Amino acid sequence: MSQSAMVATDVVTSAPTSVVSMKPVVLPAPGRGEDLQVRVSAPATGGDLPIIVFSHGFGWSMNGYAPLADFWAAHGFVVLQPTHLDSRTLGLPAEDPRTPRIWRFRIEDLKRVLDGLDVVEASVPGLGGRLDRSRIAVAGHSWGAQTASTLLGARVLDSDGVPGEDMSDPRVTAGVLLALTGLGDDLTPFAAENLPFMKPSFATMTTPALIVAGDQDQSALSTRGPDWFTDPYTYSPANKSLLTLFGAEHSLGGIPGYEVAETTDENPARVALIQQLSVAFLRSALYPGDTSWRAAATALQEDPSPLGKLESK
Repeated sequence: MSQSAMVATDVVTSAPTSVVSMKPVVLPAPGRGEDLQVRVSAPATGGDLPIIVFSHGFGWSMNGYAPLADFWAAHGFVVLQPTHLDSRTLGLPAEDPRTPRIWRFRIEDLKRVLDGLDVVEASVPGLGGRLDRSRIAVAGHSWGAQTASTLLGARVLDSDGVPGEDMSDPRVTAGVLLALTGLGDDLTPFAAENLPFMKPSFATMTTPALIVAGDQDQSALSTRGPDWFTDPYTYSPANKSLLTLFGAEHSLGGIPGYEVAETTDENPARVALIQQLSVAFLRSALYPGDTSWRAAATALQEDPSPLGKLESK
């Protein structure tokens, strides 16, 4: 582990607590074709627990991203992971009439989770009355980051370049966006034709967010290089931080899971740094006056062999 990750460990975390995890918590979803299944991970004890709603990448499910979900829950957050319609566990065929709208269903899934917090509390033994509904964050990886970004204020441009509807959610006050794709001006012909939702505007993404990009993340959907993934920081308003990870590809060292096939750049120290910095960022974003983020950022800046660089605005 890098010095910055070790220092951040001292700064932002006490000893991890025991975690309870339950799946599936089923939320009724009329019009979706499938009820929404959610995995809930929470500290076994404690109250006034902040919430993270996490959106998985393409094909994944509520069962993925254990390196993040387990860590966040062990350090004080209730983590809610819905399974979106694109999940391989559901096997939705490409010709399904819902397929062109999956990107919208994904956004509705996150909001449905927030609407269903009463059901979540009632479904998990011992969780009732322990959620702090005034402290809610969203997070996501890849397509999941695009999904989460809309709740922070990002919009999708139509074919004329006009921003679509505002799908932000005032209940959400912070975000962590991992490997979020950039502007739609540089899409490959395939992406431009088949993925019209990949034309974002970040101009109204006003909610504070930590954006994480890998400097070796070369997308097959873009004609640009890895700097494409820094667009969400460059083109969004203030109250953003950008962590650029050295040598990281799209899995950012292995956040989708332990030893999963799609991780091309496995690096436990890199994952540890994301774990620590995301906790520090969310603590300081959700609790005004908390100094975890400032301390963790200083630790990274002073690391003689850092795993990445951090900038904020």
